[in-house]
Amino acid sequence: MVTARAPLLRRFAVAPMMEWTDRHCRFFHRLLTRRALIYTEMITTGAVIHGDRARLLGYDPAEHPVALQLGGSDPRLLAECARIAEDLGYDEINLNVGCPSDRVQEGRFGACLMAEPVLVGECVAAMKAKVAVPVSVKCRIGIDEQDPEEALDAFARAVEQARVDALIVHARKAWLKGLSPRENRDVPPLDYDRVYRLKAAHPRLAVVLNGGIASLDQAAEHLHRLDGVMMGRAAYQEPWRLMAVDPVLFGEPAPFDAPKAVAAALMPYVERELARGVRLHAITRHLLGLFRGVPGARAFRRHLAMEAVKPGAGVATFQAALALVRDTDTQLDANLAHIAAA
Repeated sequence: MVTARAPLLRRFAVAPMMEWTDRHCRFFHRLLTRRALIYTEMITTGAVIHGDRARLLGYDPAEHPVALQLGGSDPRLLAECARIAEDLGYDEINLNVGCPSDRVQEGRFGACLMAEPVLVGECVAAMKAKVAVPVSVKCRIGIDEQDPEEALDAFARAVEQARVDALIVHARKAWLKGLSPRENRDVPPLDYDRVYRLKAAHPRLAVVLNGGIASLDQAAEHLHRLDGVMMGRAAYQEPWRLMAVDPVLFGEPAPFDAPKAVAAALMPYVERELARGVRLHAITRHLLGLFRGVPGARAFRRHLAMEAVKPGAGVATFQAALALVRDTDTQLDANLAHIAAA
């Protein structure tokens, strides 16, 4: 028997990003913000069912709230994977209907499912029937020659009828023919107004905006009209921005008042993971943008790029990199406006 849970806060989320939002990245991001909802990389149903679950689905309890993003199109398999994820303690299951890569298309999942809203509705319904945790969908406003007005409305109706808990919309089309996945992140124009109209037409549906959000100032503006925002590359490449999420968007103190304090708090995790056989670079590669604009940031990045990749690199390597960064004012409050809008 499924039991009700407290609703997730969707006001701000860090996007699922392939090869970026692994468990080390997520642990690091959680040190920067307690409130953001964070997501795994996309994991296919086949990998969940047949792969090494401890490696693919493992996470640290500190990551909560954390959502698992699944790739697939078989309602039965998605329901099975959702149940596995719920048993492992994930706070949400998200279905990827936005990825435009050729490999994803060949597997009949990702953005190509925008052309099959009925099937996506069946997938959502199957997962909802199996789990008590929320089920969300991440999509585009359309694909290829689709009319975004008609396509997105039809898609939203299908998942809303299936009782989806939230629809996360990357506010640009995906061109499956002629553009690479990288180009699909930039070339099709953003259309935020289309997402606003979607929310107006479906007021009971939780709608979260993704795509092109580069600052918390922008995020706050979108929150006047939508239920949440999702930041992707800006959050990863400039993780210092996440330090202002809790104060600016939730009215709560930041976990730490300076980037160097965050790095120091990460040290026990680094020691633990190194003892388990993880290479230092697997963790520190996610920190390269932490000190943007701070004297010594370039030397910090260079040292990690050269030394953390070496076999046997340990905590001392990380500490040596941090020593290259000059100590600055630790009062985050004095810099929140700059951090949010820069």
